[in-house]
Amino acid sequence: MDHFLEKLKTLLTGLDTAGHWIAPLALRLILAKEFWDAGIAKLDGANWFIDMQVQFPFPFNLLPPEFSWHLATGFEIVGPLALVLGLGTRFFAFSLSILTLVAISAVHAGHGYTISEGGWKLPLIYLAMLLPLILSGPGKLSLDHVLRQHFLKMQRRLWS
Repeated sequence: MDHFLEKLKTLLTGLDTAGHWIAPLALRLILAKEFWDAGIAKLDGANWFIDMQVQFPFPFNLLPPEFSWHLATGFEIVGPLALVLGLGTRFFAFSLSILTLVAISAVHAGHGYTISEGGWKLPLIYLAMLLPLILSGPGKLSLDHVLRQHFLKMQRRLWS
């Protein structure tokens, strides 16, 4: 029995370790694909924000629709690139969360919950996926992690 428990403990420790590397990377890559597709669609399409500016929540309803369109497009292009690299992950995950909340309020709220009817279920899933990146960071397979390790080493040398 002790042998089995020891093997189980080793397995769980290995899964915990892998989780710090793989789980945040998987979230970052899936979210990057989804937001990239939305950004490219906006980049190639007409500005439909003009027709719905009044539905945007405060203070976004005060911004000119053209500015909002460019801002959303920019974050949906640059944000996914940053997520793939794991660079500025918390900032971009938070920014994309705000963008998603505005989309839920302005676009999806009136369509109910289900995905097939254009409801707010899918954006809610995106928010749930962005939350661990905001709270826990990008994981170990990221430039943020490399930079953090570098600066921590540099800081220790300065103060030792």
